[in-house]
Amino acid sequence: MLRDWAQLYPDKILNRTNGITQRRFLALCNPSLSALLTHRLGSKNWITNLFQLEKLKPYANNGEVLAAFCETKKENKRRLARWMEGQGLYYDPARMLDVQIKRLHEYKRQLLHCLGILALTFQIEQGEITEFAPTTFLFAAKAAPGYARAKAVIKLIHAVGDYVARSPKAAPLLQVLFVPDYSVTAAERIIPAADVSEQISTASKEASGTGNMKFMLNGALTLGTMDGANVEIVEEVGKENAFIFGLSAEQVIQYENYGGYNPMDIFNNDQDIRRVLMQLINGTYSPQDSELFRPLYNSLLNTQDTAKADTYFILADFKSYAEAQRRVEAAYKDEKNWAKSALLNVACAGKFSSDRTIAGYAKDIWQIDPVTL
Repeated sequence: MLRDWAQLYPDKILNRTNGITQRRFLALCNPSLSALLTHRLGSKNWITNLFQLEKLKPYANNGEVLAAFCETKKENKRRLARWMEGQGLYYDPARMLDVQIKRLHEYKRQLLHCLGILALTFQIEQGEITEFAPTTFLFAAKAAPGYARAKAVIKLIHAVGDYVARSPKAAPLLQVLFVPDYSVTAAERIIPAADVSEQISTASKEASGTGNMKFMLNGALTLGTMDGANVEIVEEVGKENAFIFGLSAEQVIQYENYGGYNPMDIFNNDQDIRRVLMQLINGTYSPQDSELFRPLYNSLLNTQDTAKADTYFILADFKSYAEAQRRVEAAYKDEKNWAKSALLNVACAGKFSSDRTIAGYAKDIWQIDPVTL
């Protein structure tokens, strides 16, 4: 946007990674974890200096601390379950909680998440998957009133949730919930309970969201693309403590600039994708109107104009995403190692405080000195 200006004045165009406030998104919304951190760190200094969390790293192999950490997560799940009852939703706190909460937009790819659940459901019903850690996939989002395709995705999520709940084989293992009236207040209940943070936007499309930082700070592991602040989260915590999949930003930009991507090739050659997409238009999830989800199907397979088909590369990343989901499920079964990775996510979250962001602005951009109060 500011290319010409940047070429004239290369030293004037600066950026600092944005951040979140640990006062709200840990100290206030997660009292059980906050108490554990204060106890183990010996002070509350982390509330004003989040880099203090680095002192947690030696505890990553301490069985007592990991057990206490797991108990805080269980307590937050129970607390969420009680709150969700007031929303008319039932959540079993014993299940893994896989969460995607953010603005509903095509580039954030709630549709990819939904298609992944459809594939799992089909495989369970067909006996292709016989064991799976019981999981609740929880969505919450808002969409602009005129954004028809986003509204269709919300409709699909609800339809899939209803279908899974009625499936004798899938219901014991999977659950799909959509929390109504999403807000910061809802996020404060959901984030502390989450095990998995879905950050699956098309690489190159997310400037730098902050939801992923909030989840990391509360001990959720990132399932995501190398996009936005995910890149820096992985730099801090290591790829072994996250689940990364999909095209790179460079690959996406290459396709956008030079073409070469045809989702019909994937549809024709991948049985898993083909059967999932056919379910969108054969009435499986809309028995009263088999054409209800035709616009979503068409958005992925626009045979009239392939340049307008799957513009967010959902089918290109589908296989990689499905494999990442299975890695998540397998890792979650190892409670001790999962807890270790979750604690390391908390310990490595110091960089993502808005205190660091503002300090960077003050020093490098505003060139002002802090005042001690």
